[in-house]
Amino acid sequence: MTPIILDGGMGRELHRRGAPFRQPEWSALALTEAPDIVRDTHADYIRAGAQVITANSYAVVPFHIGEQRFTQEAEILAATAGKLAREAAGQSGKPVKVAASLPPLFGSYRPDLFDAKAAPELARPLINGLKAYNDIWLAETQSSIAEAGFWRSCLPDDGKPFWVSFTLEDTHEHDMPVLRSGEPVAEAAQSAAALGAQALLFNCSRPEVMLAAVEYAKLALEKQGKSLKIGVYANAFEPVEDEMNAANDGLDDIRQDTAPPNYLRWAQEWVAAGAGIVGGCCGIGPEHIQVLAEQL
Repeated sequence: MTPIILDGGMGRELHRRGAPFRQPEWSALALTEAPDIVRDTHADYIRAGAQVITANSYAVVPFHIGEQRFTQEAEILAATAGKLAREAAGQSGKPVKVAASLPPLFGSYRPDLFDAKAAPELARPLINGLKAYNDIWLAETQSSIAEAGFWRSCLPDDGKPFWVSFTLEDTHEHDMPVLRSGEPVAEAAQSAAALGAQALLFNCSRPEVMLAAVEYAKLALEKQGKSLKIGVYANAFEPVEDEMNAANDGLDDIRQDTAPPNYLRWAQEWVAAGAGIVGGCCGIGPEHIQVLAEQL
C-alpha cells in the first residue's frame, strides 16, 4: 500500500526560516507579517512530496492571538491561511489537496478546558474563513472524543471529507494507547467511524506511541466492519511532562533522534501496521517529508 504523504509542522518551520515569531501568537503571527514565508513553506512541503498540505490556521484561537483580536480578525486570518495554502497548491501544478486545520479551541493537550457552550462562537469564524479554500476538514490535535464530535457537528454539509486526528497521552506507560483525556484509542476509533470520518489519524505525540495506536485503531475498526484510512503525523519534541501547561506555551527542544532516517524507520512501522496516511507534526520539516515521499 502506498500511503498518502502529508506535510510537516508549520510553527517550528516558520521559526526556523526567520518568520516573525513570538509567544503567544505562535504561527499565526506570520499570516499578517510574513505571508510570503507561509506560502513558500507550503510550497517547499509540496516540492518535498506532500500530497496534502494543512492551512496555517492552528493558532487562530483566543489562546494564541487574544480574545479581542480573535473577535475582530479570526475570520480574516483563517481565510488568509486557507488562501496561502491554496495558492501554494495551485502554483505547484500538482494535484495537491488543502486540509483546513480545525484546532483545539481552548488550548492544546487540555481536554479539561473544552467548553461545549462557548465552542460554537469560536468555531464559526474559522469555518467561514477556511471553507472557500479547503478540500478536507481536519480536526487535529484533538485531546478527547467530545472535542472531535463537536467539530463534526458544526461543519457545513458540503460533501468535503472529514478527517479527525487525536493526540495521545505519551508521558507514561499504558496497557493500551489512550488519548490525553484518558479515553482508549479503540473508543476514539469507534467514535470516528460513527461521526462519518473518512480518516482517523494520530498526531502531535511521540513517535514511539503511534504504532500501538495504529494497531488498536485498526482492530477496533475491523470489529465494526469499518474501513477508515488510518494516519500518523508525530512530533519531534520531548513529551510534555506537565500537561497543565498546554502545548505551544514555549519552544520545546527538538529531539536529536528524530532526524529523517530515524523518522522514516518509525513511519515504515506505521505503514506496515496499516497506516495509509503519513506525515509530520511539530519539528518535522520538508527534509523529513522528502525522505518519506521517496522511500514510502
